[in-house]
Amino acid sequence: MLIRVYDVETTGLPTEEDPQALVQVGFCDLHYSAGEAVVGLGGQMFVNPGRLIPPEVSAIHHITDSDVAGAPPPDVGCHFIASGNDTGPADCYAAFNLDFDKQFFGGGGLPMFCIYKAALRVYPDAPSHSNQALRYWLKLPVELERTVPTHYAGPDAYVSAHILADILNNGFATIEDMTRWSKGAALLPRINFGKHRGKKWEEAPTDYLQWITDKSDLDRDTKANARHWLKQRGAA
Repeated sequence: MLIRVYDVETTGLPTEEDPQALVQVGFCDLHYSAGEAVVGLGGQMFVNPGRLIPPEVSAIHHITDSDVAGAPPPDVGCHFIASGNDTGPADCYAAFNLDFDKQFFGGGGLPMFCIYKAALRVYPDAPSHSNQALRYWLKLPVELERTVPTHYAGPDAYVSAHILADILNNGFATIEDMTRWSKGAALLPRINFGKHRGKKWEEAPTDYLQWITDKSDLDRDTKANARHWLKQRGAA
């Protein structure tokens, strides 16, 4: 099985009013067979978004208008991911933050899953769940020259592919598990607000979880976390 881990850099966060546009795409292939995942080749390319890149966004990925001035349009970038830079089609796709990335490349109907949502479940004790933090916490065997510049799509996809390989090679989760988890909310290990901030969700009082789900005006993902732990206790 060929899993193509991809990443995108954009002009900003998409909204209903402004869908934003691609400025760079990247991928790294992961070959998975007989229970072993091996990180393979990858690539990246600049994409011309047809609009200016806000300076506050360039401050994150360090891609500027001059970098993309002569680049091809976004549809070529999507074809670049799908074709693997002419190395062949994938069997499925993965992205570190799939909910964001799939707004720019939807996988053409192939299965997709989110590495971040899987990492939250299989590494609950990690000090942070960014891909770079996990890289160092897990002591991943990366080739340093393929990890830079950070926040470029190719290096980020490469690091994320190593995280996925660690999950698969250690039997922490299956592709089926991760595909199912990706359809739901990101299950955060700890509460990040209110009087129980810093406490593990599983340690929160049942009545507090019920307040979150039934009476609070907190966001959908927070309520989904509360519902998950209520269900685990048989109290939903």
